[in-house]
Amino acid sequence: MARERTPARRRAGALAAATAALALTGTATLQTGTATALTGTATTLTGTATAQSGTAATVTGTATASTGTATAPTGAAADRSVLPPWAGAVTDRSDLPARAARPPRGPDVSSYQKHVDWPAARTEGARFVYVKATESTDYRNPYFHRQYTGARTVGLIRGAYHFALPDRSSGARQAAYFVRHGGDWRADGWTLPPALDIEDNPYSRELTCYGLGQGRMVRWIRSFSDEIERETGRRPVIYTTTRWWRLCTGDSRAFSTTHALWIARHGTSRPGKLPGGWRCWTFWQYDTDGGLPGDQNLFNGSASRLRDFARGR
Repeated sequence: MARERTPARRRAGALAAATAALALTGTATLQTGTATALTGTATTLTGTATAQSGTAATVTGTATASTGTATAPTGAAADRSVLPPWAGAVTDRSDLPARAARPPRGPDVSSYQKHVDWPAARTEGARFVYVKATESTDYRNPYFHRQYTGARTVGLIRGAYHFALPDRSSGARQAAYFVRHGGDWRADGWTLPPALDIEDNPYSRELTCYGLGQGRMVRWIRSFSDEIERETGRRPVIYTTTRWWRLCTGDSRAFSTTHALWIARHGTSRPGKLPGGWRCWTFWQYDTDGGLPGDQNLFNGSASRLRDFARGR
């Protein structure tokens, strides 16, 4: 997610053509020469979007993009496994613009964005946002309160996220710190569940998994999740990449039926194969730049479904 503590920012997926050309009803067509993105239109070469190899690990919350290529599916053959259980089937094609063509967009921001112009973000199409609150047990975003309340003022559904450093302290301890400093949740329809950002170690290239073995990492995440649920009543959303999850948890399936997935994959027309037994994604971070401040995200559903998700339904 958005960097904060160092100037280094490595990004994958320089070609963001067809970034958000995903129809949630399972249809997405890349036209020759152009791909319709949710933020506008992006010019492509011969209708394909090739994801650049590499990773985008940036300090305190940037995403590591998966390596590979992806082409949007066409017609009914599109894989519906990415749809959440409540998505259902669309039988009335006239409903497509509202339910499929324009799923809610929203950024995630941190202290790197400082003073966000929320009215402008709303005008550009933002309908939700995740704001970085904490990291480990010794860092609080100094702009959190202004960013979090500012988003709500203009009518955005907002939530907080915690950047995990599993080598610093236990999952339960970091979760408790997070809840005390912005990570709480209320079933008011305006508050997204707290989110755990767990990805490449931004402080050590050699210790991508923070020096933890796969089993120990799974236990750390479970400890964090259990404490979040105990204090807020909600399981956290898990933000990660397919590559990191496979490498550092052994592709654990322990969370796929109880935790919403926020998948990061940049420069492709689809989120790609999901990790850890998840059959659908709830949020997709599809780029690090765009019309909104910070990183660019989609919600996998309609605006009313987003509201229900915030309420815990």
